[in-house]
Amino acid sequence: MKEKQSIIKFLILAVILAVALTAGFATGAMKTAALTADWTLSLRAILRLAAMAAGVLLAEWVAEFFLTLCKPRTHRARSILSITRSLLRYAAAIVILCWGLHLLGVNILAIVASLGVLALIVGFAADSIIADLVTGVFILFDSQYNVGDIIEVDGFRGVVTDIGIRTTSITDASENIKIVNNADMRNILNRSDHVSKSFCDISIPYTCDLEALEEKFPSLLEEIRQKRADVMLDTPVYLGVQQLADSAVVLRFCVDVKEKDIYGGARILNRDLLLGLRQLGVECPFPQLDVHSM
Repeated sequence: MKEKQSIIKFLILAVILAVALTAGFATGAMKTAALTADWTLSLRAILRLAAMAAGVLLAEWVAEFFLTLCKPRTHRARSILSITRSLLRYAAAIVILCWGLHLLGVNILAIVASLGVLALIVGFAADSIIADLVTGVFILFDSQYNVGDIIEVDGFRGVVTDIGIRTTSITDASENIKIVNNADMRNILNRSDHVSKSFCDISIPYTCDLEALEEKFPSLLEEIRQKRADVMLDTPVYLGVQQLADSAVVLRFCVDVKEKDIYGGARILNRDLLLGLRQLGVECPFPQLDVHSM
């Protein structure tokens, strides 16, 4: 889908550029080096502006296209590519704005000098934007997190899918996207740095011979590990009795997994332990109500 959209975008820009250049040279709009202040928004001015904007956007698209051809192997490299694409978009917008004003005969340097005080006021008003930009630079150089890392921010857990100059995009397991300003990326829990653990609590009846059952756990857990080596990084571990519940003894197990498999690993461990205990003749109990009539 994204490839089709990119191709359509390229074709549209190429057509606009070709039409603007053709019409511009045919009408003589491209012969003058630059427009003067006496120019009004005529057809010639529109053609020059359209050709310039289409050319800049086309160049930006080509640069992004070559960046997409890179297949980074590390999360760090993916982060650099992500923030580079963000820089390209901002740079293209600034170039179009400044070049467009220049084509209309506006003296950019004079405007910048005369609006120095106004720029200072706007800078103070836009302190949050500046904070986002500065924080984005520190995030890149400090490598606090990278594209592809699984992080948790304010209770929202997901994969970092994009790091921009101002914002970071995080996608959770339900494909919900949370966009956070870089200045608000505080108290981050990067869950990709270490091996994670999936836990399973499973119940057995009080009538079961616990000691005899515990002797069978090593072979059962090793069998589960061999079948689920694609998810489990090591053999599941029996941790012991977790709880003495009303109608059952609750046993706890855990297994090392990658952070992205933490929930899937728990579901697999639940299923395989249930089936394994049934093969050993142990059925998981369920709450029962005894009714006594007088």
